[in-house]
Amino acid sequence: MKLIAIDSSGNVASVALFDGEKVLGEYSVDHKKTHSVTLLPMLKELTERVDYALEETDAVVLSSGPGSFTGLRIGGAAGKGIAAALGCPILPVPTLEGLCFRLPEWQGRICPMLDARRSQVYSGIWRFEGEELICIEPGKALALEEMLDMLNRSEEEVIFLGDGCDRYREAIEAGMRTGYRIAPAHLRYQSAAALAVRAASLGNAAFVAADDFAPEYLRQSQAERERAERLAGSGS
Repeated sequence: MKLIAIDSSGNVASVALFDGEKVLGEYSVDHKKTHSVTLLPMLKELTERVDYALEETDAVVLSSGPGSFTGLRIGGAAGKGIAAALGCPILPVPTLEGLCFRLPEWQGRICPMLDARRSQVYSGIWRFEGEELICIEPGKALALEEMLDMLNRSEEEVIFLGDGCDRYREAIEAGMRTGYRIAPAHLRYQSAAALAVRAASLGNAAFVAADDFAPEYLRQSQAERERAERLAGSGS
């Protein structure tokens, strides 16, 4: 299955090409430019460098959330446009599961953690049994303290990854009472290649039509929350 993968759920803009057996190429950038400026030029350069035939694409893989509201919308719009132009479906992959596929050899619990702001994280707990990813605690938006308390109920070692590790490193160090590690920098953040490998494991059954794809934000955006607060305050 030939896949174009796009992950724009965080600060890293990442695109990858996967032929079903190997990653043909990956282009990832963590810089100040917005994803709307970087994603399509990155994909164009990557396809040209590896002589990838766009018309042979079986699906466009997209990070389906959670993550940055703006980033997910930009990636979703780009991916839907590519899929529509190529006449192929979209294969959505939850952001946190894609992160877990950066560490398939880890023997223990995996805790991807994204900064959701307001002292909250998007997080969950998984582990690998052989090549299968097993969900222990599904992804959700919750207080960091609640996530750490959940992890401390078991003595099994856990590895953290995601930008939440950077934002809340001191709180993790202070709050963890069981063995833990933080993934090294080259494995800590979103990767379109890892997303593609996870997508391939899901297979055709996970396909959705381009028009039907919508990110799963797990909570309201800041603008939506502020609007709700204003309405509540006005009694409307």
